[in-house]
Amino acid sequence: MEGPEQVRARLEETGYLVDDGLAVACFLALGLHRPLFCEGDAGVGKTALAAALAEALDAPLIRLQCHEGIDASQALYDWDFPRQLLHLRAAEAAGVTDPDRLEGELYDRRFLIARPLLRALQTLPSVLLVDEIDRADDEFEAFLLELLSEFAVTIPELGTVRAEVPPVVVLTSNRTREVHDALKRRCLYHWFGHPSFARELAIVRRRLPRVSARLAEQVTALVQALRAEDLVKPPGVAETIDWAEALDALGAAEVDAGLAVATLGSVLKYREDTERARGLDLAAVLAAHGV
Repeated sequence: MEGPEQVRARLEETGYLVDDGLAVACFLALGLHRPLFCEGDAGVGKTALAAALAEALDAPLIRLQCHEGIDASQALYDWDFPRQLLHLRAAEAAGVTDPDRLEGELYDRRFLIARPLLRALQTLPSVLLVDEIDRADDEFEAFLLELLSEFAVTIPELGTVRAEVPPVVVLTSNRTREVHDALKRRCLYHWFGHPSFARELAIVRRRLPRVSARLAEQVTALVQALRAEDLVKPPGVAETIDWAEALDALGAAEVDAGLAVATLGSVLKYREDTERARGLDLAAVLAAHGV
């Protein structure tokens, strides 16, 4: 892609709207083969960016979902032990007794299970999404740092696997903990904040074109008001879309305070937040926004 504007246009063709800063960050990530570290609250479009990049580049999206205790065998590769055991028994039944030959056959690529990181190195082109890196522990973060520095891995039984062209890498963090500076230094960084009313409305209209314009405006106004409250988990854009979709599924062309309260489970996920929202004058919120 020739420049940030072309990146923006390609992403918007997929339905993903980007601002100037994100368009530049994506362009540099593609041109410099640098991972893009996306940080922000849940539901603000970090994961969706990786999917949009994959669609824009016509490349497969390879996702690694991080969690506490994840290790290299879950992220990089593992050996198919059941198949290896069956092969060993078959070889013994056929009278093969040479230990070197057996070992060579057992650690053949056909028994290698490529996990997301290895698949990304072997797939050209590809978009690698390392989702919620903040949920992994320090040891895995250090391992990932080494792999992303070289875009290569050594498998003792087979040798080094190196990406001919580095995959496009998107790392996301909900900031449940601070990711080490060493990893961030090797990445381009973009903070995903909650969008303005106009931008969020544009996203909802783009993602849900069948929803009435009035309903989209009302839902966006309500979510913007909810974010101003002291909530356990402020709703993200994903929840705005979910709420509008739920109301549309109920046949609503617009929303009033009663219907908004009845469908709060589409946008708020904590009892404390729901109770706080029920105490708000949602009708006044709608009137104040002129919708």
